[in-house]
Amino acid sequence: MKTKDLRLNQLSENAYDKYLAYLKAMDNKDVDTYGKFLAEDVEVWFNNNLFGKGKQEILKGLGEYWQSFAAIEHDLTNIYGTDKNYVLEALNHYQRHDGKEVTVKAVAFTDLNESGEVNSVRLYMDMSPVFY
Repeated sequence: MKTKDLRLNQLSENAYDKYLAYLKAMDNKDVDTYGKFLAEDVEVWFNNNLFGKGKQEILKGLGEYWQSFAAIEHDLTNIYGTDKNYVLEALNHYQRHDGKEVTVKAVAFTDLNESGEVNSVRLYMDMSPVFY
């Protein structure tokens, strides 16, 4: 994960550290660790489509999805919001299975429940360069 390009971060130090651990689990494509951040009733939207609803469905889908590319690295540019509701603007660097590297601009809106678990993610980005 890269944070040298982070221009604005509105999260507290504790929330920021937790968010970095969450993103690190994604960068490592570590489904088990990622799952520890999710509420049982979590919903994930990818552009205008429901990716999944419920922790087990999300983890199963991510386990399959993360195999569709060789690697990912989040390069954070801005984090706006509060410790419970925030939006990340990032450059996501992907390595495809053919070795080609591509960068995709992404925005992710994240909401946490009262227990501090992720219960909603709405992700917006064009993944076509990763697959075509």
